[in-house]
Amino acid sequence: MSSFYKQNFINNEFCDAHGTERITLISPVTEEPVGESPISDKTDIDRAVTAAAKAFESWRNITPGERQKYLLDIADAVEQHADELAEIQCEETGQLVAMVKSEEVLAGANQLRFFAGAARMLHGLATGEYMAGHTSSIRREPLGVIAQVAPWNYPLMMAFWKLGPALAAGNTVVLKPSDTTPSSTLKLAELIGGILPPGVVNIVLGDASTGAALVEHPVVRMAAITGSVPAGRAVGRSAGENLKRSHLELGGKAPVIVCADADLPAAAETIAATGIFNGGQDCTAATRIIVQASVAAEFVDLLVAEAEKLKPGHPKDEDAFYGAMNNAKHFAKVQRILAELPPHATVRTGGNRVGDKGYYLAPTVITGLRQDDREIQEEIFGPVLTVQTFDTIDEALHMANDVAYGLASSVWTTDLHTSERASRELEFGCVWVNCHIPLVAEMPHGGFKDSGYGKDLSLYSVEEYTRIKHVMVAH
Repeated sequence: MSSFYKQNFINNEFCDAHGTERITLISPVTEEPVGESPISDKTDIDRAVTAAAKAFESWRNITPGERQKYLLDIADAVEQHADELAEIQCEETGQLVAMVKSEEVLAGANQLRFFAGAARMLHGLATGEYMAGHTSSIRREPLGVIAQVAPWNYPLMMAFWKLGPALAAGNTVVLKPSDTTPSSTLKLAELIGGILPPGVVNIVLGDASTGAALVEHPVVRMAAITGSVPAGRAVGRSAGENLKRSHLELGGKAPVIVCADADLPAAAETIAATGIFNGGQDCTAATRIIVQASVAAEFVDLLVAEAEKLKPGHPKDEDAFYGAMNNAKHFAKVQRILAELPPHATVRTGGNRVGDKGYYLAPTVITGLRQDDREIQEEIFGPVLTVQTFDTIDEALHMANDVAYGLASSVWTTDLHTSERASRELEFGCVWVNCHIPLVAEMPHGGFKDSGYGKDLSLYSVEEYTRIKHVMVAH
């Protein structure tokens, strides 16, 4: 694999794309070119899908124990190359190397080990005589070739979340990484190529047109994407028209309800960190804070103080808490949102670019926004925290649910009744109580409403990559 000129990975080999168009990869830190990537066309897609379909003929028939061993070997290889994987990724993402190594690479190896075990834990109804004279059993089978599209905010993490359950269930994969951040996925593919049979995992590079061609390929049986709501809608439409499954993990606008009885200093510290983590480029980020009016002034002061401690910096800056915005287009979008705030909004801290080179934004806290403002209703995806107030828990829950998204949420309170009610009434795929953002491989991650459908992580994600067959035998 060339370090500057990127290639597709098909049948365990790196190969030049048929498509002649190219994308220049830009460092978010230096704003200089760091690579060139192809825009794969339908010929490239067909080549990759054909390889995956051929590999599926044998991969589907190996035992769960054999698939487990393969995944465990990949996890070991990932750990052994953790430093290299992190550094390769950060050149294109601007993230902190230490964070990527810990939260994506090593965490990803742990998640792969979970999926390795899950390969041997698929279940269904017990075999039995549900009709006299007949024995029924359930077969849970892999689907076939899976098309997967990963985003730029966590390239390796999302590759692990996509590949792990699909492979554990016995499928083969063609994965398209983001057009701005392909290299760490290619390095992962290189490691996989030394372990898995040819064609089980294939990587095609390109832009939205490449992703669309991949999803539309007639041999693909399921399309899984982590990305924006518009991208998810496009995948859903295409999958629906072709009667194939889709798995959509899309945007978020996580509400964070802070009650007057909460431990305010602890809440402020955690919420600031989990709202600004990875530069706020996280669909579960704690960015939409709804605090009880009686303690709002105190809490905002605490939150501003905590946010101002969290500085952006270069990938190897040990004093930095987060890195750069991922790309120039997204950087400009977040800056434009901050420049066009309504007059009733107040920027308590931040709102500005940091430095004159690199896509860096200061931690930002905004008060005074109204429920129908776009800054409340739409995902910003930057280091921006908004604070609203409520008087009653009824009002807080209404405000929390009054957005199109439904991915993640949290409630901060010492009252058991309040936490139980919020857990029941918040319309989000995850509700954290007195914490925000921790994920474990054993529990599902995925949203409702415009945040999509389907689950990542957990045994639920593996089951999504299977089909159910009833077998009945007459005695």
